[in-house]
Amino acid sequence: MARLKNAQREHYIQDYIEGEQPEEQGWLQLAHYITEINDSTEEETEDEAFYSGDGTPERTILSIAEAYDVVGQYDPEDPAQELIASKKRTISDRKVWHRIVRSDGKKEWVGRATLSNIIAGSGPASGYEEFGCNIRFDEIPEEVDLSNGEGNNGGGVEG
Repeated sequence: MARLKNAQREHYIQDYIEGEQPEEQGWLQLAHYITEINDSTEEETEDEAFYSGDGTPERTILSIAEAYDVVGQYDPEDPAQELIASKKRTISDRKVWHRIVRSDGKKEWVGRATLSNIIAGSGPASGYEEFGCNIRFDEIPEEVDLSNGEGNNGGGVEG
């Protein structure tokens, strides 16, 4: 049984340009001074009991909004952090591509996402500047099998 460290899972972003696919060389790793990346996926559900059963409610998943909360220290010289920080004061330009590579490197997920709750410089006077954001996929991301060595490295994603 494998137990893998969270730090082995890789998160990448790049700016989203409508009508264009992510560039293979354009990925920026979100890792420098990042202390936590927490899954904050939201699921909308509905519970219903049917007469064909014993009256126990059955849960149906209506929608999934996969999201991640990023927490760390702000470094304006880090390209990934600076891309996110540059979108803090915008309303309509919050789209990025988000790529997650599983800790064992055998699968990745890529899709268009929306940034929210951007923090780029905050906290107590005695501490380092805080950094954070929420990255939420706009739809279920494309899964790519990398175990055969033929992954797309972020290319060829429909968006």
